[in-house]
Amino acid sequence: MMIKIEAQSLAEEVGSYRFSICTVVWYDILSKVKQVSKVMQSVSMQLDIAVDLLRKTKATLEDYRATGFASAQISAKDMCENMDVDAVLKEKRLRSTKRQFSYEAPDEPMANALKKMEVTFFNRVVDVCITSLNERFEHLEEVQAKFGVLVNFPELPRNELTKQCQTLSNTLSSGGQSDIDGKELALELMNFPTLPAPTMTTLELLVFLERKNLREVYPNMWVALRIAVTMPVTVASAERSFSKLKLIKTYLRSTMVQERLSGLAIISINSDVSRQLSYEDFIDDFAAKKSRRVQF
Repeated sequence: MMIKIEAQSLAEEVGSYRFSICTVVWYDILSKVKQVSKVMQSVSMQLDIAVDLLRKTKATLEDYRATGFASAQISAKDMCENMDVDAVLKEKRLRSTKRQFSYEAPDEPMANALKKMEVTFFNRVVDVCITSLNERFEHLEEVQAKFGVLVNFPELPRNELTKQCQTLSNTLSSGGQSDIDGKELALELMNFPTLPAPTMTTLELLVFLERKNLREVYPNMWVALRIAVTMPVTVASAERSFSKLKLIKTYLRSTMVQERLSGLAIISINSDVSRQLSYEDFIDDFAAKKSRRVQF
């Protein structure tokens, strides 16, 4: 009897107008973040592209905060019509509590159930998403501001270009030694050849130098671009390595030595290369080294 009552109450809640609104809101938010999340986990993701994607996603969520709740109500009403459910929110009776000493004026209770749901649920969920994007965006934007001179140098004036090149040189320095020379980098960017496109990413610039055989002509630009391209945007690659480690070192293999574990991890991570190897050659080499002559 108790299970029947719990199932009935759960079915009523799932088929309610409130649950439909929550479902539509979560679907809209997750659909806007899903594509960016997948692209950010790509191995070939670049820093400048990641910053641009986060900026656009943040603007999309801010627009959704202004008009999203009204559109969610319309979609939820259509869902309720298909399920033959009344599209009405149940309003609860407001309770008033007595206070002995009220130094501050209490907040006015919300009598409108839709308005209360918008404030307590919709605005709170969207604000949390925007805040999370801001935290990620601020960290990446700080790094992008230092490496942005490698992409925006055609639009920068001479003094600003020299200043940003020196800032990048200081960023890539450790123990009094720097990977690049800021002054020489500024001179290289001032005398850089005409680009095939008005806007290019760091990877496209690196490919351009490689195809034109300009690595020795612009050595500081070459080193800075390689650092910018290989910089990880997310920790997805490291997480994938740990996931592979869990698959390799199972309970039955917990006693293996470090050398064998490292070898299996390299084979598993670089599976594309390992599939091209000939196992027969490895078996023949192993048999030749371990073969023993039988003495008669």
